[in-house]
Amino acid sequence: PGLPGMSETIRVGSIVGRFLEHTRVYRFLNGGEEAIYLGSADLMNRNLDRRIEILFPLEDARLRKRMVEEVLVPSLRDTSKMRWLESNGQYCRPHPSDESPFNLQEYLLQHARQEQATQEEE
Repeated sequence: PGLPGMSETIRVGSIVGRFLEHTRVYRFLNGGEEAIYLGSADLMNRNLDRRIEILFPLEDARLRKRMVEEVLVPSLRDTSKMRWLESNGQYCRPHPSDESPFNLQEYLLQHARQEQATQEEE
């Protein structure tokens, strides 16, 4: 990511925390056309050539909107576990900000509990 003339619009972030799952979300914006794919592993040769993995498009517009709003946007805010892949291949922590720390996985747990409580009330 971040190579001029090749991948300057690509960002790669990794969050490894309490849940060591290997799910992936890929979002592409090409000329305003959005495509989101969900996958079971990263796109490394070992996973593409020697393993059985799955990568599929998220076709429902409502689900794509939820994925962006409820997972991707909060992911970009993570200041606790996020590591950004630099163009030199090294992962770096985000720069500290004045905002209070934000942990995506804790946020997702809280969000799921609130949604479950709402459904139980209905």
